[in-house]
Amino acid sequence: MSAQFAEGLRQPGAVLLDVRRPDEFAAGHLPGAVNIEVTAPDFAQRIAKLDNTRPTYVYCRSGARSANAAGQLATAGFAQVANLLGGVLDWPEPLTTK
Repeated sequence: MSAQFAEGLRQPGAVLLDVRRPDEFAAGHLPGAVNIEVTAPDFAQRIAKLDNTRPTYVYCRSGARSANAAGQLATAGFAQVANLLGGVLDWPEPLTTK
C-alpha cells in the first residue's frame, strides 16, 4: 500500500497531511507533510481551510488516527482522500525532521 501512496504523492497538487501530535511530527515526518492533529479541538476548522478539490493523503503512526481523519475529510467534502495503512511504522523511506 505504501507504494501506491507514494505514487499518489507525486500527483501535481497533492496534499500530504500528518495527523499526529506536533511532538510526533517534530520527531520525524514524511517530506512535505503539513501537520494538523486529528485529536485537536480545531481539526474541523483547520481542514476547512484546505482545498478539498486537491488529492489529499493522510497518515499517522499506525493508520488508526489517519483512518479517523480520512473519514472526517470525506465528510467535509474532500473528493479524493487516501489513508496510509500501517502509518509511518510501515513507511519504507527515511523520515525528515525539516
